[in-house]
Amino acid sequence: MAESERRADASEEVAPPVQQSFMVPKKEINVVSDMAKWKRSQAYADYMGFILTLNEGVRGKKLTCEYKVSEAIEKLVALLNTLDRWIDETPPVDQPSRFGNKAFRTWYAKLDQEAEKLVSAVIPKHLADAAPEVAVYLKESVGNSTRIDYGTGHEAAFAAFLCCLCKIGVLRVDDQMAIVFKVFNRYLEVMRKLQKTYRMEPAGSQGVWGLDDFQFLPFIWGSSQLIDHPSLEPRHFVDEKVVNENHKDFMFLECILFITEMKTGPFAEHSNQLWNISAVPSWSKVNQGLIRMYKAECLEKFPVIQHFKFGSLLPIQPVTS
Repeated sequence: MAESERRADASEEVAPPVQQSFMVPKKEINVVSDMAKWKRSQAYADYMGFILTLNEGVRGKKLTCEYKVSEAIEKLVALLNTLDRWIDETPPVDQPSRFGNKAFRTWYAKLDQEAEKLVSAVIPKHLADAAPEVAVYLKESVGNSTRIDYGTGHEAAFAAFLCCLCKIGVLRVDDQMAIVFKVFNRYLEVMRKLQKTYRMEPAGSQGVWGLDDFQFLPFIWGSSQLIDHPSLEPRHFVDEKVVNENHKDFMFLECILFITEMKTGPFAEHSNQLWNISAVPSWSKVNQGLIRMYKAECLEKFPVIQHFKFGSLLPIQPVTS
């Protein structure tokens, strides 16, 4: 532990140059048969490893607990605050159709233009060459500006963005809790604001058969937070009172609160999959089931993964163990 603390304290200016040639990530999954390449890829192994490492890192922990907040984490929150401020500066426009407000395209154009600069502010000078590669994942993480939609593929791009920052050493092992509780949670707040403000369509939604119209990862990490909770069981998350009293501590309940704000009618009807999950006896079973479902319903679905981009940090090359 002391070793990693010493490394973390070392001034970023004296860090050795990283011997790596970065590249702008590109699309590699063009037809359904390319999915086999994805599942064998270093990118898939690293992405899934990252998700599972964070899953363990937040196990049994509340959002409100104490954890280390590094300078890199602070800078990422500042980046997300900037995106949030841009929403306020780009109000929805009057238009005939109710969904997909065109002002989103104006907001997105700003991100498209500024993304590299935003990322450069987060990473140290000696890693400046990584900015164009990492920025691609940030741009992919906020929804599609043509279709004005958002879904789990965009969410995956944000996780990939964070994974890349770990791979270049900007985020470290002891940042795990802050990555989920501070950065990813802030990202969710900004995405919910985008979804509400511009009335974004769910991308590739399975409607009532999907877990949620927009997100998946906060249900995985959120269920891990609740493992071995002394009193909250899966059956409790459909109880409005329980959600209202505990949502500030648990990501899973925060997601449920957002769904009930956005949807009308009986929970069992508009969120059937979640309703079924509330019958699972333990949070560890919920967590394991959601990880399996995430692989099957998101990571192994061509419509989701065809948009994923591959570069030097998340390569399409097969795993070399």
